[in-house]
This record gives sequence, C-alpha cells and structure tokens, in this order.
Amino acid sequence: MSGTQKGAAGERENIAFEPGPLERSARFYVAGHRGLVGSAIWRRLEAEGFTDLIGRTSSELDLKNREAVFAFFAEAKPRYVVLAAAKVGGILANSQYPVDFLSDNLRIQVNVLDAALQHGVERLLFLGSSCIYPKLAPQPIHEDALLTGHLEPTNDAYAIAKIAGILQIQAVRRQYGLPWISAMPTNLYGPGDNFSPTGSHVLPALIRRYDEAVKTGAESVTNWGTGSPRREFLHVDDMAAACLHLLEHYDGPEQVNVGTGRDVTIREIAETIARVAGFNGETKWDTSKPDGTPQKLLDVSKLAAAGWTAGIDLEEGLRSTVKWYRENLESIRA
Repeated sequence: MSGTQKGAAGERENIAFEPGPLERSARFYVAGHRGLVGSAIWRRLEAEGFTDLIGRTSSELDLKNREAVFAFFAEAKPRYVVLAAAKVGGILANSQYPVDFLSDNLRIQVNVLDAALQHGVERLLFLGSSCIYPKLAPQPIHEDALLTGHLEPTNDAYAIAKIAGILQIQAVRRQYGLPWISAMPTNLYGPGDNFSPTGSHVLPALIRRYDEAVKTGAESVTNWGTGSPRREFLHVDDMAAACLHLLEHYDGPEQVNVGTGRDVTIREIAETIARVAGFNGETKWDTSKPDGTPQKLLDVSKLAAAGWTAGIDLEEGLRSTVKWYRENLESIRA
C-alpha cells in the first residue's frame, strides 16, 4: 500500500506494510482487557515479551463515550490496538435486549475505530463473532458466506453490529490504506468467561449448572433445547495465540475465521462437562426452549493457510476451565 489519501481524518501517508513481527516495545492497547478474550490476549502478549501494554476498565473509560475515547487515544497514542471490547451474551440476553446489543456495540466500535484512525494507529485487529454468518449458511462456513442470507433471529442485532465493524475495517483499508484486519472467532470458552445465569453463553452456563448440581447433590440437570445443534468450541488461550499470529502473518480485507474446524453436539458437550465436573445424575432437555442455529462450524482454511491451527484439546480445555471456575467462584462474573 502506498500513496496519500485525504479524508475526514485529514491527510495521511498510507503505511507500506508487510506482515512480520510486531515491535515488542511499542505501545499496545487492548480494548476490553478484562473480558474473556481481552484478558487472554493480554496474557499472551505479556508472555510474548510486549512491554508497553495498556488497558482501561469500563469504569475508567466508557467506550460508548465518544469524547472520552478520543481523549484517551490523544493521550495514550497506541501504535497497535486489539478491539476485544463488546457487549456480549447468550440466546436469552440477545433475545430480550436487542437494542442494547445493537446500540452499545455500534457505539463502542465506531468510537474506537474512529479515534484509532484519527490518531494514526498502525496495526489494528477487530474481533467479531461467527454469528455474523447466515443462519442456514453452508457448513463449514467460509468467509465469503457473509451477507448471503438471513441471520439467526435470536442474535441478529449483535450480528449486525459486528458486520458493521467488519465493513468499517474494510472501508479504512480502502480509504486510508491502513493494514487493519478482522478476525471472527467461533464459540469461545476458558478462564475469565461470563458465568451469569442469564447473560452467559452455552458452555459456561453448562459448567455453572453441572457444578451447582454436584454441590447440591441434585439427581438431574435440565438443559435448554433438544441438545441436537452442533457447535464448535475454541479455548480462549488458543484464540489469543491466533490473534497475535494474524497480526504478524496476515494482511487482507476479508475477515478471518478462527476456530478448530471440528464441532460437537450440545448433548455431547453437556456429557463431557458432566463427566469432568463429577456429575453422575440424569441430564434432561427442555424442548420448549429454543435451540438456535442448527449448526455453526467455521471453515478455517484461510487461518491454516496463514500458518496457525488450534492446539488445546476440548476435554483438556474443559477440565482446566471447570477447575478455574471452582477456584475463582467468589470473584468471577457470575
């Protein structure tokens, strides 16, 4: 990329960028550094030798406040940014509060991306979600399935916000030539997850449910739906490793799917969690509750072509996550 572009952010030289190692001493802002993904990325960057990491809690910096976000970027002047901050939740929360998921995420994204553009952030990774793809997309889902069909109604507001983020990244690349990229993870799990009964995704909700059943001596556990939908799960530490790998090895306008390329049924994942949690009772299924998308498996060939594949086995990851949950029950988001 070369030349000069002029736009709302003023005149700037396009950066001639070739993927390669990021400078370990450069200032690196992780937006959402206390969340599931952000905290894992922070840990990974620390382990990889980055020495000038910065983050702000939501009480320190409200990313929905445009003036505050621009003031932060003017003062901090990060060279690299990962945008992992988002309002997230499971089927119940997305169904009940679509306005919140659309409005909050749009404001967070637009504020951070506009401020990053205004203040010359060189390399930025925007994180979305696999829910951006059509409900009935061909499986496994390739990146070019984006905008080819109807979204899953239970989380369409969140999906639209994330799609807008992808398009803003692409627009910045076209208009300003900056080497910003997007990554779309599959279902994530691991330390730092949200285990709330009403706001969590399926896997942490199952962990909480089976752990409580073990503690109370319950004879049965009842889960939502039929248990037949198929889902792909990626440990958040693998996700963090993939993010850094993409920042150093990939540059292109198309979002990159991040996952394992393998899926299991919800019934199978529930059986595995029950086993690692030590629950020996009966699992029942409330078929009056929604299943959501019947299958959501990502095609990860683009990620593999960039030189990265997942390394954490699902049962191993679940065992360590259940252990972490039990050790941190008093302090986690529950």
